[in-house]
Amino acid sequence: MKFEINCSCLNLKQTLFCGQCFRFKEIGDNMFEGIALDKYVRLRQLEKGIEIETDEKDLPFWESYFDLELDYDKLMESFCRDETLKKACEGRKIRVLRQEPFETLISFIISQNNNIKRITGIIDRLCECFGQKIEGGYAFPTPKAMEKLTPEDLAPLRAGFRAKYIADAVQKVTSGKVDFEEIQKMPNAEAREALKTIKGVGDKVADCVLLFGLHRLAAVPKDVWIKRINARYYPDGYPDCMGEYAGIAQQYLFDFARNDADFSG
Repeated sequence: MKFEINCSCLNLKQTLFCGQCFRFKEIGDNMFEGIALDKYVRLRQLEKGIEIETDEKDLPFWESYFDLELDYDKLMESFCRDETLKKACEGRKIRVLRQEPFETLISFIISQNNNIKRITGIIDRLCECFGQKIEGGYAFPTPKAMEKLTPEDLAPLRAGFRAKYIADAVQKVTSGKVDFEEIQKMPNAEAREALKTIKGVGDKVADCVLLFGLHRLAAVPKDVWIKRINARYYPDGYPDCMGEYAGIAQQYLFDFARNDADFSG
């Protein structure tokens, strides 16, 4: 079934291809398809919102996935009190997605020192090898489905050095040493350290999991672009208008830094 949802602050192309998720494809003019967990969806950009084509029972999942309850228009008004953020928000309608923590963890381990094309290819192969066949492709594999896999078993993914990190992450999640429900209860700093007990997970990947997988909107993953932004515009710290939504502001600053012709780093 097709459902039209009014949402003034959501650009599908910007949101799906800004580097926070890797399982969506553009299939036509303003048309997209993708999978999250074991759910397939087709999406169309409308002038004042989006069209979601999915089973009716899955509509609440996708409404949550796109975090449609959060008032982004109000957030943009707040962000625009800062001149740099005002520039970053201009022409952008990016939303931080509510992704599943395990899928987010594995995806961002794969993303390390990698480009979007290779990340997407590795994740596609992971799902084809170990995920369940569903409409439109393959579900992301569950921790249980990957529990006994060794780095050698992961060789078909062509993930390189990341294979041993994936295997360690799976083992720590299935053993309960890394428990997302417990991590969700921790302050950000403590939660970050808990995630960093996984081999190969440093501050950036941990903060990506906090922001994109646990919806901790104050978490700010710092890659080279954000470090340049911070050095140039925020050497004394972020403005108060970012507050508890600094992770959302980070997405706008990140996209601005990568794509704005006036930004030279």
